[in-house]
Amino acid sequence: MRDVVITGIGLVSSAGEGLEAHLTALAQGGAPTIDAATFEPFPVHPVGALEWDRQIPKKSDQRQMEAWQKLGCYAAGLALDAAGAKDDAALKARMQLIVSAGGGERDYAVDGQVLTGLAKADNPGVFLNERLMGDLRPTLFLAQLSNLLAGNISIVHGVTGASRTFMGEESSGVDALRIARERIASGQDDIFLVGGAYNAQRPDVLLIYEMGGFLWKKPYRPVWDRPADGGGMILGSGACFLVLESREHAASRGAAPIATLAGIASDRSRRKAGSVEASLHALSRQLNARPDLVISGATGIKGITDEEQAALKDVAPEAAVHATGDLVGHTMEAQAATGVALAAGLIAGGKAGEALVTSIGHWRGEGAIRLTKA
Repeated sequence: MRDVVITGIGLVSSAGEGLEAHLTALAQGGAPTIDAATFEPFPVHPVGALEWDRQIPKKSDQRQMEAWQKLGCYAAGLALDAAGAKDDAALKARMQLIVSAGGGERDYAVDGQVLTGLAKADNPGVFLNERLMGDLRPTLFLAQLSNLLAGNISIVHGVTGASRTFMGEESSGVDALRIARERIASGQDDIFLVGGAYNAQRPDVLLIYEMGGFLWKKPYRPVWDRPADGGGMILGSGACFLVLESREHAASRGAAPIATLAGIASDRSRRKAGSVEASLHALSRQLNARPDLVISGATGIKGITDEEQAALKDVAPEAAVHATGDLVGHTMEAQAATGVALAAGLIAGGKAGEALVTSIGHWRGEGAIRLTKA
């Protein structure tokens, strides 16, 4: 099996742009960037202002993308820059792409018109069909396709190797990384661009998660403190992409590894009491993890967050523990990649020798990722 290394990181969130901005924010601590007013009573971590032209030069490309697609395309460009691959057309032509993504975004104006008219319609069924046929642009249906992010990355950045899109909230981010790593390690492929993006600044997703009882509706509290007061997650807008390649491939093109992606394991427990704690123990044993650093993707939701905290006390009793939710919020499909990016940066900076990144899905799906020095 070949070593798999990280050679490029692209990261944007409420903490800023680029890996260094995030490591600085993590080191400084303090309260993260929160917008508690726009979607009151639901706080969110809003993404910082970005100069879209720097990574998406054509205005026409920017216009046809939804916010989450622009975030992902921007972060992918940063990762390619960091890996020294942006200007290598031949390399990008064979670079493979895996994206973890959710669905598209809504046209709120049309939604509002349809709902308003539906309540007054003599024949609601006929009215609804007419409005759906007449009011929705054909491109809006296409914009709902999750694999459009991969398509936009291919168009804007010229990454035209094989492409895959995974859906499934937090688990999709874990498995996107897992599949890329296993294909490189086995010798099937040499280099991948992998990551995800999420736009939390949307009334529709806040409504969906609130209906499930998952959201935090009080002033900001750190992830680990929330379960004692009912629990809940604070969503965050952001994106993270990583360039992964075999150690030999990186050396052949003179790319310096940031960290080694030593192993990834995933699970899907039935979420009975104790199942998350048991799953994390099993995943860490599978990875033979002995970390001195933990980057946790804990949500702050009652029960599962408590179980993760208990498991980490056994798995990594001496390790420094940081929660991505306290820095950038919960970024769903981008959560696992973001944790890996932070862990890799801390290892490269000499802050740790081995890291364990966790991803406990708000509803289902458990994952663990082991990183070591490059």
